[in-house]
Order: sequence, then C-alpha cells, then structure tokens
Amino acid sequence: ILNYDIMARFRRRTCIILLLFILFICSIMMALKTLRPDRAGFGDPFGLGLLPELQQRTVLLDSKQNLLNRAQGDTVTRVSNLHSIAVNTMKASMSSVKKLEEELSAPNYNFHIFYYTWYGNPQFDGKYIHWNHPLLPHWDPKIANNYPKGRHNPPEDIGANFYPELGSYSSKDPTVIEAHMKQIRTASTGVIVLSWYPPGMADENGEPTDDLVPIVLDHAHKYNLKVAFHIEPYKDRDDRSMYHNVKYIIDKYGSHPAFYRHKTSTGRLLPMFYVYDSYVTIPEIWANLLTVSGSQSIRNTPYDALFIALLVEERHKHDIHRSGFDGMYTYFATNGFSYGSSHHNWASLKAFCDSNNLMFIPSVGPGYIDTSIRPWNNHNTRNRVNGKYYETAFSAALLVRPEIISITSFNEWHEGTQIEKAVPKRTGQVVYLDYKPHKPNVYLELTQKWSEKYRKEQEQWLM
Repeated sequence: ILNYDIMARFRRRTCIILLLFILFICSIMMALKTLRPDRAGFGDPFGLGLLPELQQRTVLLDSKQNLLNRAQGDTVTRVSNLHSIAVNTMKASMSSVKKLEEELSAPNYNFHIFYYTWYGNPQFDGKYIHWNHPLLPHWDPKIANNYPKGRHNPPEDIGANFYPELGSYSSKDPTVIEAHMKQIRTASTGVIVLSWYPPGMADENGEPTDDLVPIVLDHAHKYNLKVAFHIEPYKDRDDRSMYHNVKYIIDKYGSHPAFYRHKTSTGRLLPMFYVYDSYVTIPEIWANLLTVSGSQSIRNTPYDALFIALLVEERHKHDIHRSGFDGMYTYFATNGFSYGSSHHNWASLKAFCDSNNLMFIPSVGPGYIDTSIRPWNNHNTRNRVNGKYYETAFSAALLVRPEIISITSFNEWHEGTQIEKAVPKRTGQVVYLDYKPHKPNVYLELTQKWSEKYRKEQEQWLM
C-alpha cells in the first residue's frame, strides 16, 4: 500500500510538472508571436531599416527554436543548423539591401561634380600640400596691411573654414579615393569633373597630379561613375598646347571604361572638357582650335570633343560663341558674385545658348566661404542656411531645364564649397564651421534628393 501511495503521488507530481511545463511552453510561444514584427516580407520602400529588423527576427527565431528543442529533446546539431540557415538568410538579405541601396543612388550622368586631387600629407607625400595654404594678401597694400599673413599649420590648423571627416588627407591615399567615390555615388552624381594640369605642372601651391588619374579612373569605374577633365589655366595655355593636352588625355585615358563621353543630339559620343578661366585667352586663339577652319582645328578629328567655357561676365557669351566652344558653365557657388553665377541671369543665358546651338551648364553650390585663405573676402561669403542655399540653387537651375547641372564642388575646401562630409572641430583658437544640426552627409543626401527630382522633371520636359 505504501509503495502504491508513493507511485500515485509521483504520477500526480509528474503530471502537474508536465502540465506546468506545457503551459510554460505555450506562454513562451504566445509571447514570441506577440513580439514578432508585423511585416513578414522584405519589400519596405528603399530598404530602410531592414537590417535591424532582420537581426531582431533572427534572434527571436533562435530563441524559439531552442525552447522547442528542449521540450522535444532535439539535439544541439539541429539548433546549430537552424542558426546557420538564419545567418545565411541574413547575409543574403544584406546583399539584397545593398543592391537596393545601389539602385536608389543610381548615378545621374547629367549631374557633374568638380573634384580636386591636390591635397597631400606627410604619410603619403612627405609633407602637407594645400592644407597648409598661405593666407593670400589683398591686391591693395593698404587693405592687405589690416589682415594676417603667413601659412596654415596642419593637421589642426588647415586652409579651410570647415574640417573634413577624413582629416587632412592625401589625395594619393587609395582609401581616401575609395571613400570619395562612395560618397559621390551616394549623392547620385554620375560624372566627376577632375581638376587637371598637364604632366609636370601644378597650381602654385600644389604638386603635379596627372599620375593620380589612373587610380581615380579605376575607383570611379568600381562605382559606375565617369570622369571628365577640368583643364586648369596653366602658364602659356593656348591653342597649340590645348591640342596636345586633348590628344594626350584621349590617347592615354580614352580607352578606360570610366572615361566620360557625352551623347550629343546628333548621336555622337564625344569626350567633354571644361576649360577653367577660358576668357583669359582671346577668341581668335580659341577659334584656331575649335572651329572647322582653324589652323589648329581639332574638329572632325579623332580628338574632337565638347569644350565648355567658363562664363563670368555677360560679354563672355559672345566671345564663347565666336571662339567655337560647345557650351558654357558658371562654376562659382556665389549667387550675385558674377553675372554667370547670379541665378536670375540663368534664363537669359539658357535662351542665348539655345539660339546659338550651345550647351548651358549652370553650376550650383552649397555655399561659399574662403576667409581661411582670403581673410579680407567676407563680402563674398554665402551662408549655407542649413542646406537652404543649396536647394535654392538647384531650384533655380531646374527652372531653365538644362541638359547638365554641374556642382561646385565635392572637395574644394579652401573656398568652402564642398559637399564632402565635414565634422565639428575646435582646436586652440580655431573653431571650424560644420553642418549641424544635420549629419556630416547632409549635402550628399540633398544632392541625391535633387538628382531624383531632376530625373522626374526631365521626363516631363522630354514629353
């Protein structure tokens, strides 16, 4: 009888424990069901926030399976297999998210952005280049005497009013070029307009950079970007030297898949060259190179291209037409600084170009400040107004329906026109400007926004 009572009590206790365990399992499963995200698929617009949700779901799946395994007596191997499947799923989904993000920021080959490779630091160049820019004196000695002289002293003190997220970098650093191409692609711009001097030449504060062109082309191609050339005003630039420049660039770089060619209205694919300070050379010299009857004519040769002149003053539009250029751009990011950079003049310039078979390429910028190198130039500062200045420029550009919009600039730090990521920084007596209250990538995001807006509006123009 005693043994019977013991067995009966044991069975009752076992049933109670088993019942409690089953209730415990059911409650856990109900809790898991309640916690499960409502969205079962991966079709959220633009793929935003997918990765955190996927990680959460993987953790919950692991927890649920572990509990079930304990209840059913499954082996550890099954848990391991399930975890492996979950990890593989997450990797596959990460890949699809990455692909979706790339589709979101598809390059817009009608957005051209000016890019500079003239920066250097001791690690890659043996010294600082351009970050230690001198303070430029005013041309009037009486005014110049009222302002400081000397040079900047990197890395804490650089020749810029903003401070780059990448620090006082070298343009030779492959990781910097990679980061730049990624940022440019994120901004949905498609063509890098590379500042270029002939081999062995440079600006007065820099070093020759032509040897960097191949690595820029390679990294640009990786991100499906194209590269055009911005011919700088080197000493004695004329029709003959320009012919040799164009021949050199096309012969050396023209076969690279990232080399930019523009499809004209006649269906031709031609390289494009922006010519900075083109007005310094008289129209007759340019006509030798750029008109069919010119003595150095490049027209209808293997080196024919689209040549875009810089328009500063209104009278330059007639000189540009007479010179044989294919179009004009305005470059400066200072609304009101020059005739060309003044937004209210763009409609008349576009009308002039349309009537003379020229391209009009307005240049938009996020703002302007160069007092770190021209301390006397406060009157040309253009406040960014937390991005509003940039958006106003884009809006003005879209109103004239241009075939191409150029952006000044990706990284002209000396003049404060950069859209590259910048960070807050305070050092000694220097307090750098920044993009607050926004994040360092705000101008990349604004560029991407207007790139998409341009695409949509362009579809309407072409209807």
